[in-house]
Order: sequence, then structure tokens, then C-alpha cells
Amino acid sequence: MLTTWWVTPTCLPLVRRRCHACASVRFRADGKFRVNANHKLLDAWLLVLCTGCGATAKLTFLERAHVRSVPPGLLDRLHGNDPGLAAELLRDPVLQRRNRIALDWDGAWRLDTGGAMHIGAEAVDVSVRFAARIPVRPLRLIAEGFGFPRAEAERLAAEGRIVSVVRLSGKPAGDFGFTLKR
Repeated sequence: MLTTWWVTPTCLPLVRRRCHACASVRFRADGKFRVNANHKLLDAWLLVLCTGCGATAKLTFLERAHVRSVPPGLLDRLHGNDPGLAAELLRDPVLQRRNRIALDWDGAWRLDTGGAMHIGAEAVDVSVRFAARIPVRPLRLIAEGFGFPRAEAERLAAEGRIVSVVRLSGKPAGDFGFTLKR
């Protein structure tokens, strides 16, 4: 029996970065942008708020870009504070590297198994699909999907009853599959 599970984001992830005003290391993005024009050059930032003190930090998105090089649709989305654009930008590895940030996905995703999982006498093949690049441990997903503790999933993997091509102890952010043998 082949089953497909979906891991989908439920909200924007927190941004991990040190606050300049307090000791907090978490910021939340609410989808607000700031655009600054200097003659024919544009700068654009995604604004994030510190969860500790509420201070605003800017994540650089465009820097000294010529106005004609920016698509009009993108400018409309920036001026309209499009939350979909904020989600796209936060997932962009270039923006993360440029601004020296990491994403904290705790509590910002959910697992949809398509209903209750009944483990029968035979093997169960599961394909796990990600709607966004969300780094989650496969054993955590397996335990949550079947409704047993993570220690039980680790024990089943150690016994060879959970088999996967992907390393089960890492954090893949892409699609994978596994087989649970009974």
C-alpha cells in the first residue's frame, strides 16, 4: 500500500538573528517591505520585528538596483506588502546567506497524512512530499504520522524495520520515501 504524506507550512517561520537592542535571537516577519528610491536606483528590504523588544531589523532584498531592471509586477508586490513574496524571499538561500540569517520552523508546519494510518500485517510504503523547504527529521515525521513516540521510531529504524534511501537521522528538506515493515 502506497501512501503520500504532505508537509506544508502553516505560517512564516521565525528568523534567527541577534537583535541589536536586546539579547533575543528571534525575529518574526509580518510581510512588510520598505522601498527606497534614490534617483533611478532602488533599495528594498523585508522588515522583521524582534520577538523580545519589538525592534525592527531590515533584511536586504534589493540594493542599488536600477529601476528598469526591476519587473513592474515585483514592484507592485513590494508596494502592496505581499505576504506571499515575503514567504518566497525568506526561503531564498541567497537572501539567507546575504543577511546572515537562519530560519526557525518550529511550530510553522504541519503534517497531513490523509487520515488515520492503520499498520497492517504487511509493509507500508510512504512517500513524504514537502510544499516548501522545511528541515524536519524524518524520524520525527514518521513518529508523528503513525502516532507513536520518536524513541519507538528510532528503535524500529535501528532494528531495520523502517527502511529509506535517505539518512533517517539528518534533516532533509526535500521529498523522500520510506517503508515500514511489520
